Amino acid sequence: MTHIAVDTLIFAKWIIPVVPEGVVLREHAVAVTGSKITDILPAADAANKYQGKNTFHLNDHALMPGLINAHGHAAMNLFKGLADDLPLMVWLGEHIWPAESKWVSEKFVADGTLLAITEMLRTGTTFFSDMYFYPNIAAEVASQHKIRTQVCFPVLDFPTNWASDADSYIHKGIELFDKYRNSDFVHTAFGPHAPYTVSDEPLKKIVTLSEQLNANIQIHLHETAFEVEDAVAKTGVRPIQRLYDLGLMSPALQCVHMTQISNDDLKLVTESGAHVIHCPESNLKLASGYCPVQKLTNAGVNVAIGTDGAASNNNLDMLAEIKTTALIGKAVANDASAVSAAAALSMATINGATAMGLAEKTGSLTCGKWADMIAIDFSPVYHQPVYDPISHVVYSASGADVSHNWIGGQLHLKEKELTKIDIVHLKARVNEWVEKIGNKQ
Repeated sequence: MTHIAVDTLIFAKWIIPVVPEGVVLREHAVAVTGSKITDILPAADAANKYQGKNTFHLNDHALMPGLINAHGHAAMNLFKGLADDLPLMVWLGEHIWPAESKWVSEKFVADGTLLAITEMLRTGTTFFSDMYFYPNIAAEVASQHKIRTQVCFPVLDFPTNWASDADSYIHKGIELFDKYRNSDFVHTAFGPHAPYTVSDEPLKKIVTLSEQLNANIQIHLHETAFEVEDAVAKTGVRPIQRLYDLGLMSPALQCVHMTQISNDDLKLVTESGAHVIHCPESNLKLASGYCPVQKLTNAGVNVAIGTDGAASNNNLDMLAEIKTTALIGKAVANDASAVSAAAALSMATINGATAMGLAEKTGSLTCGKWADMIAIDFSPVYHQPVYDPISHVVYSASGADVSHNWIGGQLHLKEKELTKIDIVHLKARVNEWVEKIGNKQ
């Protein structure tokens, strides 16, 4: 019998495709040709049908889609642990913003972004959304290392190291969009920082340009009770209502945090088709509040998950974030059946892809989609027994258990070792930053 040649053939004890939700395929295999999944079938059938140029036998592993980190600030990894245990506005105004003003540069963003990418690859992320200064540099680093990213170029009313005013941010961002408009790895989006840092006219311009370019928008929104109360005192309306009136609330909008949601807010989010990006561990650390995830999903809102930046987390481990999402979701809903393991896993995969408008290309193990996959090793004794692999991924696993990571069929992590990044020289550069930043605090 003649076997069909494929680039990669992966046999796994469990395959979790994510779509349909809650399904587990036991003793199956995935065939990959080029950058895409070409077949998913029982292991015995795969052995008879295919010959893999690279073949993997993952006998104690769960194979699943790569995780999608739907919100973060990658280069802020260099500020990890710099200002802990502080309220949000104190943390920002007295520590983070001054540090950014002093240290953020092209080199800072290059090194910080690569540092974040190493952690994300190691812990199972294959696609991350980034909102930070010098997005052109972050895009270069992600493109070079072939990890998928949604680069949300920042827009603010005031000058920073990267741009001078709102028009300047937007102009530079459009240039970035044009450069990567045909890339499978870099997807450019508008990143107005927050309602309290961007005035009406730039937001109106963003709405028009987003529609013309078919580009996403990501914004920090309703992160704290203070933000909402302050907005009402100054403008007479809640921030979501303001964005709705300006035309920003649409399926192109990704609303990050959303810890303060009234019934009227929920109605606007639901009717507009906007997405919510939940960052539970950052919200917990900064005491920002609790996103009512089950209430949102019950209303039909698409909820994805992000880590936020490592300066307010302090890691980029999406498996930890998934577990926290499920646990907090139950407590907030006062219902142990709320935010199930399968639902939480969907939030970190297909829901993230949906928020970015890329659900037809990634977010699940489906024939024809990009071969963005990770394997989680359940062989250690501390993982025994395994009754429900989905439950085990969410409640028992951590990023340290990720053994393999493929993006577009390319292997970035093999047996828990990164295959394409020079860790030695990266650590040396990071230590130089630590010496500079630490000695100036």
